[in-house]
Amino acid sequence: MKKVISVLMVAVALMMAAPAQAQLIKFGLKGGMNFTKLDFDAKSVNEVKDNSTGFFIGPMAEITLPIIGLGIDGALMYSQRGEEDYKQQGIEVPVNLKYTIGLGSMLGFYLAAGPDFFFNFKDIDLQNVEAKKTQVAINLGAGLKLLRKLQVGVNYQIPMGDAFTWGNASEAIGAKNKIWQVSAAYIF
Repeated sequence: MKKVISVLMVAVALMMAAPAQAQLIKFGLKGGMNFTKLDFDAKSVNEVKDNSTGFFIGPMAEITLPIIGLGIDGALMYSQRGEEDYKQQGIEVPVNLKYTIGLGSMLGFYLAAGPDFFFNFKDIDLQNVEAKKTQVAINLGAGLKLLRKLQVGVNYQIPMGDAFTWGNASEAIGAKNKIWQVSAAYIF
């Protein structure tokens, strides 16, 4: 009799765990605006590019960990940064650790941090200018989760290397993309 009760308890526990597992991974669509400032390493550069606008859009996934409020989100997005001569287009892959504080079942506030990888596809047509093909940044962000399906956030990317390098054999000058992002995501 004890074995039958034990088997029934395990079966009930597995049936209760199946719906919980289905909620661990959620998919959605994320998009928004990039506000890019090109920051030069040298003060001798006369040209300054300040706050150019681009956009990003693509699929995302959010994984909720068993620890309350803790999760990971990642995305694979087409991203456009900068404008005119310094425009970059490519794939952006942010991966963030996200901590959410629930303010009820329909509202939550989150903080996020993690690496961001950018793979540039567009070449630059300026003399002595080299656009880096890959760039790495650190994301710091915050936002709101609304109605269980909508997320609105702000993100700042701290560059870990140069986005552009130019100069001649005697001197090379680098520039970093410092980016603010405003995003909205819909979770299916």
